[in-house]
Amino acid sequence: MAGFRIGRGRDNNRTPQQPPRQQPYGQQQPPPYGRQPYPPAGPPPQQQWPQPDAGGHGEPEYFDPYGQQQPPQAPYGQGGQGGHGGYSNDNPGHTQVFAVGEDPYGQGATYQAGAAAAVPSGPRLPWKELLRGIVMRPGQTFLQMRDYAVWGPALTVTFLYGLLAVFGLDDARQDVINATLSKAVPIVLSAGAAFVICGLLLGAVTHTLARQLGGDGAWQPTVGLSMLVMSLTDAPRLLFAVFLGGDNGLVQVLGWATWVAAGALFTALIGKSHDLPWPKALGASAIQLIALLSIIKLGTI
Repeated sequence: MAGFRIGRGRDNNRTPQQPPRQQPYGQQQPPPYGRQPYPPAGPPPQQQWPQPDAGGHGEPEYFDPYGQQQPPQAPYGQGGQGGHGGYSNDNPGHTQVFAVGEDPYGQGATYQAGAAAAVPSGPRLPWKELLRGIVMRPGQTFLQMRDYAVWGPALTVTFLYGLLAVFGLDDARQDVINATLSKAVPIVLSAGAAFVICGLLLGAVTHTLARQLGGDGAWQPTVGLSMLVMSLTDAPRLLFAVFLGGDNGLVQVLGWATWVAAGALFTALIGKSHDLPWPKALGASAIQLIALLSIIKLGTI
């Protein structure tokens, strides 16, 4: 037993182990197969974002929120740049904040063919001011009333005009005068209803033509105002024709003059109601003017 010594578990016959080799800075020795290295003790390393080079190339700006040396933005509601609590669409990684219903890219009202204007041009005119305005200031009246239906004045005035138009035609006037009262009343009432229907049809044709030429007006104001123009412009000729007859020279001159005036008023009406230049407005009302000339005026002139 004297020849043996108790050691500390080290075999003196083995060669001493070599010290571990130092890895260059920044390089890590790959872990053994099947094992993952434990993270080192201490705070986690900071994420390093790639910086763009001097030429302006590199990663997109949303990968580098602080690459341009921009300070952190203030929380929402605490001021800052951008007008919405520090958030601005000019800063990388942020979008513009808008209120509910706000349309910063809107360019006004959208055009819709056939629809009336979004904002009326003025208040509705009473029937007396409407009739006076068509004669005295037609352009302003048509523009102000382009958004309102005028069925009441249009139907009433056209019906009364039709009742008197019978007496402006020589043949019809003789038939009414020579007939009994029971027969004359239906003739006069039928003439009034016929002129109302004629005014509705001609006004609808004029509106349709205006739409085909690029107009944007509503059909109810256009038809109603056209009926008023048709009745009011022929009223001077009709008043003289009732007493003097259709063959009178003064009645014939008044007939041509009022027909030209009707053409001017129809052109102003379609131009203001449908936003059309005067050549297109006159073309849209051409059929109605020709019909008025052939039905009413050519029978007496």
